Amino acid sequence: MTTKFTLPPLPYAYDALGPYMSAETLEFHHDKHHQAYVTNGEKLLEGSGLEILELEDIVKESFGKNAGLFNNAGQHYNHVHFWNWMKPNGGGKSLPGKLAAKIDEDLGGFDKFRGDFIQAGTTQFGSGWAWLSLNHKTGKLEVTKTANGESPLVHGGKPLLGVDVWEHSYYIDYRNARPKYLEAWFDNLVNWEHVEKLFEEATA
Repeated sequence: MTTKFTLPPLPYAYDALGPYMSAETLEFHHDKHHQAYVTNGEKLLEGSGLEILELEDIVKESFGKNAGLFNNAGQHYNHVHFWNWMKPNGGGKSLPGKLAAKIDEDLGGFDKFRGDFIQAGTTQFGSGWAWLSLNHKTGKLEVTKTANGESPLVHGGKPLLGVDVWEHSYYIDYRNARPKYLEAWFDNLVNWEHVEKLFEEATA
């Protein structure tokens, strides 16, 4: 995991995800919103008793106990991955073999998974995220949604793919058309190699 509260550079240029996500959106989202989670999280970590932990464990340990720290640490964790869950010329149906087989087995195939994932993001009321995760108890993939900065990490799962449905993630480009954003994101931006990396780590 990256340094606990450091803003990671984007792995691509600001204009690299157009026309599906604009440079303006990335500048605001990364440089302003994510930076705020980093700045606030760092301040709230001081004196929390969790300073020695890694980011993942700070998220888990602060959940339900320290709302301010959790909100910022959770969003920082989510965004560290969010930038890597996207790439120029992403999306498509050609998933790595083991991941594709697991999606077929647990989620009824790629098309059903795509529909369920977009539906989860569309129906998340207010701010939050939609997820593909591995449930540690059952060993199965799941599609879920969470509010605000929560993730499967605090519900017994390992996030493998997440999409941000806070308005700052799409409002500049799509206004209130969240389903259009989700379809464009899933079909054109997803970095399946990063999903595969996390899947391999989670199943190792």
